[in-house]
Amino acid sequence: MTQFVLIPGAWLGAWAWKEVVPPLAKAGHVAVPVTLTGMGERVHLASKEVGMETATRDVLNVIRYNDLDDLVLVGHSFAGKVAAAVADRAHDKVRSVIYVDAFRPERVREPQGGFDPTREFGPAPEGATGIPLTPEIVGRIGKDVTGPALKRMLAHATPWPVKLGTDPITLSADYDRVQESYIFCTLSGDPVDEIVAGKWGKLEGPHRILEAGHWPMLTRPAELARDLVALAK
Repeated sequence: MTQFVLIPGAWLGAWAWKEVVPPLAKAGHVAVPVTLTGMGERVHLASKEVGMETATRDVLNVIRYNDLDDLVLVGHSFAGKVAAAVADRAHDKVRSVIYVDAFRPERVREPQGGFDPTREFGPAPEGATGIPLTPEIVGRIGKDVTGPALKRMLAHATPWPVKLGTDPITLSADYDRVQESYIFCTLSGDPVDEIVAGKWGKLEGPHRILEAGHWPMLTRPAELARDLVALAK
């Protein structure tokens, strides 16, 4: 049995993993989906102070108060930063990290991972602290999200707090002992062949490739669950 902690990316909450949890449970595993402060059902807590420290503590508290140990962290999209920061601090409880179409950390001591999401996805509305998800964004990096899945996604998506993008993380030497693996999505716009070949940084562990856009938990949940189990072994 593996204990998975599922950390969603931008605009999402625990709801995004709804169709991934049952196949994991059917295979005998425990899956604990997380909602980061400021998104999903915790959108009412959004503020300009919500950043990486808040997100990291969100997940650390899920681990603590669910008495989880020997667990596998799953970080999607920008939440690869969150998974890395959590694995660094809770390295004694984390068996490995699986990065799903996600930010992948370097094993360095310098700040990393900070970027301005408004340059890619447009500015936050005046007076807001988050960037809304638009159909244009979905079509650009997740064109396989269509029909009922698209309707559900746009209905549930909440603004992505900008500070979650701009905040960097700084990892300690403890992270160097963490095992990594990866799931790459061919329809999200990233050069998967080049990434696998090492042109965009060394891969520190095994990988799987999904014919999916940026949100395989919505479009390929059974296949995603299968690959999570395989990579967790």
